[in-house]
Amino acid sequence: MNTNQYVAIMAGGIGSRFWPMSRNKMPKQFLDVLNTGQSLLQGTFQRFASFVPVENIFVITFEEYAPLVARQLPELPDANILREPSRKSTAPCVAYMAFKLLQRNPDASFIVSPSDHMVADPQGFANLAQVALQFAEQHSALVTLGITPTYPNTGYGYIQYEQEPVEDNVYRVKTFTEKPNLELAKTFIASGDFLWNAGIFVWKASDILAAFEEHLPEMYEVFAAERELFDSPQEQGALERIYPQCTNISIDYGIMEKARNVHIIPASIGWSDLGTWNSAYDNMDKDYLGNAVSGNNVMVIDATRNMVHVPHNKLVVLQGLDDFVIVDTNDVLLICKKDKEQEIKDYMAEVKRNKGDKFL
Repeated sequence: MNTNQYVAIMAGGIGSRFWPMSRNKMPKQFLDVLNTGQSLLQGTFQRFASFVPVENIFVITFEEYAPLVARQLPELPDANILREPSRKSTAPCVAYMAFKLLQRNPDASFIVSPSDHMVADPQGFANLAQVALQFAEQHSALVTLGITPTYPNTGYGYIQYEQEPVEDNVYRVKTFTEKPNLELAKTFIASGDFLWNAGIFVWKASDILAAFEEHLPEMYEVFAAERELFDSPQEQGALERIYPQCTNISIDYGIMEKARNVHIIPASIGWSDLGTWNSAYDNMDKDYLGNAVSGNNVMVIDATRNMVHVPHNKLVVLQGLDDFVIVDTNDVLLICKKDKEQEIKDYMAEVKRNKGDKFL
């Protein structure tokens, strides 16, 4: 294993589209969404631990979730659980990791990955990640993994790339468009030369910081002013001063859409971002009627194509429903048409207005 290579797993989100299973106190990255016996965070950690030293893997999370990370990943050193003082999207998170690693190791390269994605082919992913690390180290490139789109999803970034590879299976990016509208997404897919952005990035710490200095100079300066304190006992105090000054912006909008040295590696690894109950449904085993069921005591009668997630000790008899999301927790029951799941955030807002934060 290469000791100059690191991983930053981002695990600070709320996962609101998986409500009511995902809650403020226990968001989806800490849950066994797919009924596999492990949380999404644990699965992500295991993928990286197969080819990166455990001491080089960091989990960046909201400070409230640090105990959850420690409990689910007991093999991870406590010093590798990095605590963000507030949620400011992904750009500050990446800047934090880059400055920390550069203080530790001037030759550091690292992978940035969400904690809540699914990869059906972990060995294929490991192989591609190592190719990406090597390319980034040799070419001062910002590298991302790309997924062949299957429908015009407006929640993903779309990457257009040159058809001639720079190296085997590595292509220069022409355009990087984050979350287009539906018509534009349809146009991208029809062209055949766009990939979805998987949100998994690879670069040298020095190269991504050069991109921050060029494209997000104000954020860069805020971090750079405290750079000597990173990877030291004074780091957390520095973060408390830095984060209130940071813009709430993603690395996609802030850097990747603007940078000129972006490359992409097409990846067929069985990837899903597991952003919604429909994506969970797509990745779960189904019965002969097309129901995806998590729950040991569910009886299905004339019900089809439903996504069912209920406690294992509860008897649930499901009759006559077609194409619904049914999620039962100890205090909330959600029954929602699958094609309305994008409105779950609206339902949560209604719950907050009428019932406060108790059920969120």
